[in-house]
Amino acid sequence: MTYKEISKEFLDKANVTIGDTIKVTKDDISYEGILLDRSEDAKDAYIVIKLDSGYNVGVNIESAAIELIEKGDKPKIGFEGDKIEKDPNKQNISIISTGGTVSSIIDYKTGAVHPKFTAEDLLRANPELLDLANYDVKALYNILSENMQPEYWVKAAQSIADDINNGADGIVIAHGTDTMHYTSAALSFMIKTPVPIVITGAQRSSDRPSTDAFLNIYNSCGAALSDIAEVTVLMHNTLDDGDCALHKGTKVRKMHTSRRDTFRSIDSEPIALLRDGKVKSVNLPYTKRGENELELNTAIESKVALIKSFPGISSDIIDYHIDKGYKGLLIEGTGLGHVPDYMVDTLQRANDEGIPVVMTSQCLYGTINMNVYSTGRLLLDAGVISGMDMTPETAYVKLAWALGQTEDVNEVKDIIQTNVAGELNESSSLKYFLN
Repeated sequence: MTYKEISKEFLDKANVTIGDTIKVTKDDISYEGILLDRSEDAKDAYIVIKLDSGYNVGVNIESAAIELIEKGDKPKIGFEGDKIEKDPNKQNISIISTGGTVSSIIDYKTGAVHPKFTAEDLLRANPELLDLANYDVKALYNILSENMQPEYWVKAAQSIADDINNGADGIVIAHGTDTMHYTSAALSFMIKTPVPIVITGAQRSSDRPSTDAFLNIYNSCGAALSDIAEVTVLMHNTLDDGDCALHKGTKVRKMHTSRRDTFRSIDSEPIALLRDGKVKSVNLPYTKRGENELELNTAIESKVALIKSFPGISSDIIDYHIDKGYKGLLIEGTGLGHVPDYMVDTLQRANDEGIPVVMTSQCLYGTINMNVYSTGRLLLDAGVISGMDMTPETAYVKLAWALGQTEDVNEVKDIIQTNVAGELNESSSLKYFLN
């Protein structure tokens, strides 16, 4: 027998099923809570219960005793077998899972968080979503977001376009938060969309009582039903379970390792705030539903490096990337866009060899202006391109995308300094910032 079957036999003998309130006693320690489902690929015979505290606990059933406290009703959430029933009076949302904490569960043997849920599991865990819309669900990837690759952005964009062509009224993407702003920028450049595309995640897994997963997913579905037809990121706006903020995909950044309100719009405001699955307020103009025809441009150059300047940085770092055949370099400089003046010659070498170099700032807020100080002027003379007020992450993605369109350095510069997807503020486009 498999461990799953052993656990099921243990529960059947006690006449308990998922949703029942039970008491489990093992080694003179008792746990009382609601019996939950568990992973199919378990390596031990155990059961999982949700405690009154909100936390879940896994108990190995060896030498354990189980007692039924109260029968629970198995939730009916609109599923018929593996098929989700659709209401013809509701709009259709496509949920695409790529993994991350919002799609994760706790391994109760190790305590680690793993991306285990599929997109359909998200609906099973959050049946309230079915009050809002019909859903088509799929798991595109099942990875933690540090493992995201540029080619995955391409596959995601193609999958989104397929769903829009098949009639989706909105798209929700479940994604890990660590690299969510890279993906939102990539999709912003790759897709011109007639419907909302909303990327969301969670700082704390669904197993924790402080999870932000449900509220983020619920309001993301609300945003996907709205009139805001852009690529956006939706996450908590505050530490408590109040409003969620809808950020433009090219102006957002993760700003804290663990806070639930970690995502912030940089040099901008959120497009809107949402609560209870509805748009509560709108702060910025936006592209409206149906205003654009669907366009897909996924050409991208993956051999682009993001290099952070620091005191003592060596020109060898630039030479290394040139010698290794990198096609573009994104520099995260200091202040208004600086690196040590002894690096000018090697950056000139990059320009001479047809490798565009784009300058951004570690300051995040504000815009690049390399005309103020002497080093900045030398960098401009060496062909370094101002990234204006883009965040380093957005500029990195845009450079990779621009190189997918052309290898000509001057054409790349024009793309970098043209507002394609709301990544540039009007105030940053003044001529003296650029030349």
